[in-house]
Amino acid sequence: MHLPPKVTNRAFKRLSEINAANEGKALRIAVEGGGCSGFQYEISLSDPTEEDLVIEGGGEKVIIDTASLPFLENAIIDYADELIGARFVIENPNATSSCGCGTSFSI
Repeated sequence: MHLPPKVTNRAFKRLSEINAANEGKALRIAVEGGGCSGFQYEISLSDPTEEDLVIEGGGEKVIIDTASLPFLENAIIDYADELIGARFVIENPNATSSCGCGTSFSI
């Protein structure tokens, strides 16, 4: 049994703001091959499927497909608003290294 990722209140709050204009889509977090470190995160707005893990908070949903779940075990999904830009960020304890862009990692 994998420990699911945690989603911060900041991430749910930002998703709520985004969904005010997007008819209540869920935030999909996926892991795909590629990127400069071997794997990369794909973050999009989507509808849940039967096979997705659904994490709910504040009336919002974050969804993760079953293939991506092992790569995101015990990760923290957050939202950062920094000088370099505002974006969803993933703190992943499974990643042995990541690149500067923050969207690519290796295990």
